Amino acid sequence: MNEIFKALADPGRRKLLDQLHGNNGQTLSELCQHLDMSRQAVTKHLGVLEGANLVVVLWHGREKLHYLNPVPLHQITERWIDKYQHRILLALSELERGLEKAERKKK
Repeated sequence: MNEIFKALADPGRRKLLDQLHGNNGQTLSELCQHLDMSRQAVTKHLGVLEGANLVVVLWHGREKLHYLNPVPLHQITERWIDKYQHRILLALSELERGLEKAERKKK
């Protein structure tokens, strides 16, 4: 998970992931068109994303296509977000019940 968080820490890499989310399966040239960084910088960022398993590369003939791999992001969601979201929903439900009970007492 450390590699994933390190990869996500950089805004340029997050922008690359956003681009792949919008249009999956792009070449390096296609990805470079929408970024304000050198081809070498994009290549380096893609290497970090591949190392974190957030991007998967597939060869289609002579083209190297980059695809977003959402599985590590889903694992982060399950481990770090979903378990806390459950507590929030329980607290909101208890708050709603308490407010309804207080409203009934007023009548």
